[in-house]
Amino acid sequence: MTAHPGFSTVLPERSYLATNDPLPITWVPASVSHRRTTASRLLPLLPIRNSMSGVSANPNRSILAFATKGANSNEEDRLRILLGGHQTTFFPFDRKYKLRSFRQIIGEIRRQRPALLALEGSGIAGGLACLVGRFCFGVPYIISSGDAFGPWVGAQVRTLGPAFSLYERIVCRYCAGFIGWTPYLVGRAMTFGAPRGMTAQGFAPHPRTAEQLLAARNTIRTRLNIPQDALIFGILGNLAWSKPQSYCYGKELVEAFNQSKSKRAYILLCGDGSGRQRLEQLAGQHKGQRIIFTGNVPHTEVLDYMAAMDVALLPQSVDKVGMFRYTTKIAEYVAARLPVVTTQIPMAYDLDDGWMWRLPGTSPWDPTFIQALANMIDNISLDEIAARKTQMPASIPDFDQQRQVDRTTAFVNELLAARGR
Repeated sequence: MTAHPGFSTVLPERSYLATNDPLPITWVPASVSHRRTTASRLLPLLPIRNSMSGVSANPNRSILAFATKGANSNEEDRLRILLGGHQTTFFPFDRKYKLRSFRQIIGEIRRQRPALLALEGSGIAGGLACLVGRFCFGVPYIISSGDAFGPWVGAQVRTLGPAFSLYERIVCRYCAGFIGWTPYLVGRAMTFGAPRGMTAQGFAPHPRTAEQLLAARNTIRTRLNIPQDALIFGILGNLAWSKPQSYCYGKELVEAFNQSKSKRAYILLCGDGSGRQRLEQLAGQHKGQRIIFTGNVPHTEVLDYMAAMDVALLPQSVDKVGMFRYTTKIAEYVAARLPVVTTQIPMAYDLDDGWMWRLPGTSPWDPTFIQALANMIDNISLDEIAARKTQMPASIPDFDQQRQVDRTTAFVNELLAARGR
């Protein structure tokens, strides 16, 4: 798929928006108004209408959808699949230029008068655009999210926590429906006033057969110069550095490895971000030898790299952030037949049939957790790992892609029908 042409602050005469309908995805031209729409003009209008009595959406129009993580991101892919049963136009949100994207979305709402807005993510530019659409143009919105956004922001910048918690409550209160990545998040949103809710836990978009997983295991290990009989602990995710916690995904693995005495263990870190350089420094002489950094891997090869691992780490904090989460990779861990180590979060009890290890500690940066992980690296046997794998279900229905698409299709259809759209 070709890249999106850029948008300017004053919308150009022609732009291109992705459409998602039951037919193959295509790119279609869309005329865009020249009128400049600014946040300063629109935001003061928010208190004026506190109902859906504004300009009605045309029921023949499609859904307008976007993901605040950005165009062509895994989160946009998720939303595209979930809305596959509807005629959907995707706006190419640019997370590097959030204000510009906000203005352009308002322009698209004004021009298209869609029947519904669909937002993936909790970013404030996307949420405010949805609120403007609802109050100023009478267009309802649904939001899909995998985080308790207020506490998450508060964990990064403590002074911003209250403001973003209020924002999260407002976005949930005025939405037409909430799609949570976990049932815990759905309950949270409904507590904040969301009138409808459903769960779409995620899915493995590029499944593999058992034979393909075995072949990928051998191929990736050979590519990375890791012995076929090595014991690999690994993680795949964003290595963004969190300054308040002095942490990023994978740090606990590196620290636990440094504390362990194992001669056969390897650490495989798949991903990139601002914390990678710190992890490389922490790895010291083991970098590139027994602690392997791959950088980002293509979406289509995620299961291949997981297949190369023996045990995956699913690090979450036991607090108002981590306890509401699964992980974006949990469905893929299951598809890769990969047992996981995690903390004592609700998911680790609700989904476990004997294929998880729950270690003590309140967070992955807790010394108690790191020491327990180091002990595990020293003492675990391949037989124990094999036994855990046998406890993994062949599939978990809630992670079935088609089931989630069908549920989302029904959810949206019934939501629109209830609103007479």
